[in-house]
Amino acid sequence: MEKMRIIANENVSATVIGELRRRGHDVVSVKESMRSAPDSAVLRRAPEENRLVITHDKDFGALALQWKLPATAGVILFRLSGDSPDADNQRILHVLEQRTDWANHFSVVTNDRIRMRPLPKRL
Repeated sequence: MEKMRIIANENVSATVIGELRRRGHDVVSVKESMRSAPDSAVLRRAPEENRLVITHDKDFGALALQWKLPATAGVILFRLSGDSPDADNQRILHVLEQRTDWANHFSVVTNDRIRMRPLPKRL
């Protein structure tokens, strides 16, 4: 399995972050190192450090797609049911590790689907 460089937004659970780290992934937690940073700052940091952004915040879609902020490492928006935190955490971990083509895409992951859309090129 390829090790990933990830930046986890403040709304990603500590359980997921801890498990990703335990599995050897390089994870920066916004909650730990960029508390209260605006979403735009998170999106700017991601390509500087070649990190995949993971979040539950829909605002990242507008920022990455409409404003064409740099997000070349990719953005994944998790829109899960929330019925079972354990099931949601397992879905996040499984999805992240099943693909290697997140870069340059804005992806939306639900309980049963993954939709990927290319990010616009910067001018």
